[in-house]
Amino acid sequence: MRLIAHRGFAGQYPENTRQAVEAAVEFADEVEVDVRRCDTGELVVIHDPTVDRVTDGSGAVCRHSLAELRALDVLGTGEGVPTLEEVVDLVPPTVGLNVELKDVGLAGDVVRLAHRVDPQITVSSFHANELEGCRGADPDIPRAYLFEDDPKQAMEFARDLDCCFVHPSLDCCNERLVGDAHAAGMSVNVWTIRERAEAERLPELGVDGVIADRADVLPELEL
Repeated sequence: MRLIAHRGFAGQYPENTRQAVEAAVEFADEVEVDVRRCDTGELVVIHDPTVDRVTDGSGAVCRHSLAELRALDVLGTGEGVPTLEEVVDLVPPTVGLNVELKDVGLAGDVVRLAHRVDPQITVSSFHANELEGCRGADPDIPRAYLFEDDPKQAMEFARDLDCCFVHPSLDCCNERLVGDAHAAGMSVNVWTIRERAEAERLPELGVDGVIADRADVLPELEL
């Protein structure tokens, strides 16, 4: 199974930071990060709609300028909130990058960035409209539909969007879903895997990859 570093292996490293990405590329086949837009228009890498949980600041990401986000301390690292472009520069061509679009209206900018960089970028989102926007901007950039319930409807969306991947939650992943995805030509990456015991049952379902908080959820990786 492919190993995808969820927020840069958030269970081991400070999530969505340059530090995490630099560490994760040593082990992962692909690194997943979350992207939002800040008040001055740049794409920044942070999961929550506010900065409260992961920084020493407060308030909505979209109400902070890039300069203000750079001045914050993310999870005690001394790093500010990075831009997507800064994170992309840390990913070697041999490692993929999964960019999860957390807001609407990001697809065009992410596609333009993907055209300029070496890493293979996959765009993922819970927002079907954002994936549709990605397809309209460049149908060749791989898309992944994220979901955590109603697998039947999710598979319909994924087929309509010509996705290469589906990313179901662990709770809603089963053999039938995996079979349907494979029959439609899509690979299945399951989130969020936090322990090895969760990963151990997935190969028998035919799962292609795990989106994991730790590198050592796969038995072949002993850290």
